[in-house]
Amino acid sequence: MIKKILRNKGRFFLIVVSLLFLVLVRTFESQLFYDPFLAFFKSNYQNQTLPEYDTLKLFLGVLSRYFLNTFFSLVLIYLIFKERKMLLFSVWLYLILFGFLIVTFFSILILIESPNYLVLFYVRRFLIQPLFLVLFVPAFYYQKMMK
Repeated sequence: MIKKILRNKGRFFLIVVSLLFLVLVRTFESQLFYDPFLAFFKSNYQNQTLPEYDTLKLFLGVLSRYFLNTFFSLVLIYLIFKERKMLLFSVWLYLILFGFLIVTFFSILILIESPNYLVLFYVRRFLIQPLFLVLFVPAFYYQKMMK
């Protein structure tokens, strides 16, 4: 399968471009998205209080970043595997995981008086980084090889 991708130059180019867009989303995160937690989690946050944030703007920032990462991740999944069923399964997984993670993230922020910052950090990380791509591609590859 990898040899097939490398032989098709157009497909390989689109994979590289999609990866580049994922890198650009990460590179320009502070300019593109409202997220007061970027600076907070880069500092020694364990002994600090949570920064002030606008809930609606934070939700929209996380949503737009998740959407962009998901879009480019789905493009990559399709380009790598070329299977519509796998793409549709991925779309459903991304939607379900977003619902679960966004509810968890804002529940931790709003309902818990002094949240565990490490849990908040990792839930947020799954929302703003394309970590599901790192999990899905090897899993789908393994499944395809087992068929």
